[in-house]
Amino acid sequence: MSVSRIAPGSPIRGRSRKGSELGEEIGIGLLGCGIVGSAVTRILAANADEITERSGAHLTIKRVAVRSLAKERDVPVPRDLFTNDPNEVVDDPDVRIVIEVMGGIEPARSLILKALTSGRSVVTANKELLATLGKELFDEAERAGVDLAFEAAVAGGIPIIKPLKESLAGERIRRVMGIINGTTNFILTRMSTEGIEFDQALAEAKRLGYTELDPTADIEGFDPAAKMSILASICFNARVVAGDVYREGITHVSARDIAFAHRLGYEVKLLGIAEMVDGQAAVRVHPAMIPLAHPLASVRDNLNAVFVEGVNVGELMFYGQGAGGPPTATAVVGDVVDIVRNLTTGSRGVGCTCYHANARIRHMDETSSQYYILLEVDDRPGVLARVAQTFADHGVSIRSMWQEGFADEARLVMVTHRALERNFQALLGALRGLDVVEEVASSMRVITDEE
Repeated sequence: MSVSRIAPGSPIRGRSRKGSELGEEIGIGLLGCGIVGSAVTRILAANADEITERSGAHLTIKRVAVRSLAKERDVPVPRDLFTNDPNEVVDDPDVRIVIEVMGGIEPARSLILKALTSGRSVVTANKELLATLGKELFDEAERAGVDLAFEAAVAGGIPIIKPLKESLAGERIRRVMGIINGTTNFILTRMSTEGIEFDQALAEAKRLGYTELDPTADIEGFDPAAKMSILASICFNARVVAGDVYREGITHVSARDIAFAHRLGYEVKLLGIAEMVDGQAAVRVHPAMIPLAHPLASVRDNLNAVFVEGVNVGELMFYGQGAGGPPTATAVVGDVVDIVRNLTTGSRGVGCTCYHANARIRHMDETSSQYYILLEVDDRPGVLARVAQTFADHGVSIRSMWQEGFADEARLVMVTHRALERNFQALLGALRGLDVVEEVASSMRVITDEE
């Protein structure tokens, strides 16, 4: 395969229109020109003077790869720069930085590797690729002596990667907890504020354009699981891949669960949680009840937030637009500016501090939490005693409990003290086998002051 090679780090000097010493030109190649890619082109054009002053070079789009050349695009890029062969972007000798916003595993992986091998730095927003094959890409970037930046891969326009890699590089992160999927947060917000069921809220999200054509990656937790693997890898300086993340979506969350959460003083959110426990990385994504006083409880609609807990800095929260064209493109352009600064000075940025070692992953059964549980039970003497004894038999203690309804509509609502996941799952199985329990209607993890 013929590959045009760039000598990384060679300075390009010149003068700006204001006369200060700045780079003459650095070419940009774009893989993909959809919602994010088109927003990148508009930001580069609209903020050209400011970007030149801040980066030390004039940035020029040299080539753009798209699926269809016939499609009309409202972007400030000449039509003759478009191609439907992405290799033309990576091979273009005038391209110094490749921006990948096409998504998916292939051909994105092969194209990024080709760009890195040929001495071109890469900016990517591809969380799926980084969460599964990130080590291969980072290793190649190190070998080639170029930058691979990915701020936009997690939480869209919210700056979180650089703070974790640089500002908090000397900190010991205890836990990261976040709302990092706008679609599911919008759905849960509507269920909370309007009292509607999941299907109705999902339909509204689709109508407003907050979902993909196939919302499975969002509502089943695949999207936030990929993001949490990236965050955990950086925070714990270890390799965590998407398959290491316990994943549970929101399709089983009901309006009744949310109503009970409100009565208990909680809000229901789809949370990504990463923490180190006894030297093992415990990373998971699942719905949880979180206290109304917690900052994450007030994150509504399609907004995202990442809550970081450190030994010395205490608690930090990063909050804002976690998706969408302009916010995500802002993160992409920020990475480009950083790389250009490195190119003009003959240096490299801070390398990826993750994937240095294979993490010891803590199985979900070994994690612990508090739990909410709703039981449909018979309304007759002895029910409470038998249920309580079953809890005790499985090493799960009850923190609070109340009964609602009578006869065929009798319910027990309980919140436990902290317990091992495996003990709680065994408890659920035992409760389903009791003749006094009609149904284990629902259960959910609870984030409380015992965490």
